[in-house]
Amino acid sequence: MRTKTLLLTAALAAIGVSSSMAQVYSVNAVGYINLSLPKGFSIIANQLNASPDNKVSTVFGNPAGPVTLYTYRNATGDFGINSYDTDFQQWDNPDQIVGPGTGLFALNGGASTLNFTFVGEVPQGTLNTPMNSGYNLVASQVPQAGLIQTDLKYVPAPTGDVVYRYNNASKSYQIFNYDPDFADWDTQPTVNVGEGVFIFRNGGGAATWTRTFTVN
Repeated sequence: MRTKTLLLTAALAAIGVSSSMAQVYSVNAVGYINLSLPKGFSIIANQLNASPDNKVSTVFGNPAGPVTLYTYRNATGDFGINSYDTDFQQWDNPDQIVGPGTGLFALNGGASTLNFTFVGEVPQGTLNTPMNSGYNLVASQVPQAGLIQTDLKYVPAPTGDVVYRYNNASKSYQIFNYDPDFADWDTQPTVNVGEGVFIFRNGGGAATWTRTFTVN
């Protein structure tokens, strides 16, 4: 997948450029993300507020092939499943909300890459993503690539975190550990635009991934 991130204010000031998974362009905080979903599993995220509701039927529309979305439920340790039926051209649950901050396991069950265009407003202001002890499937609310703590402002738990990035090509995870004793990562993970990650919070109770952001 390829990503090119370019968030523009009215003065056309760029805040980020990288290569990976999607293409993002935004002018006056309204823009779009082009996301390529290869065959098999990927962890993805919508990072724009789709008008009017961020429902899956609005964000993903009618895919050209079979897609299943898996939403991790921390409380029960399992997944909510929402599939698109290509015969009837509808989602099992078209009203599911997939707003910014939500990570999704996505299965492209077809043989070819599927392309999506997410359209909406770039989230701004004080952005809060709830986190729990244990596993969380989440994403940056801001469509910006960067180091998860340095750039995207995720604050690790004081008892230590583990971040899991899923690799579609190798069908395996890259694993990154935060050591609270040294207050540092073994390697700080980079997260791309349109990408979600698993974060395991080693205790510490509920918390919030907070980012204050504006394109102005």
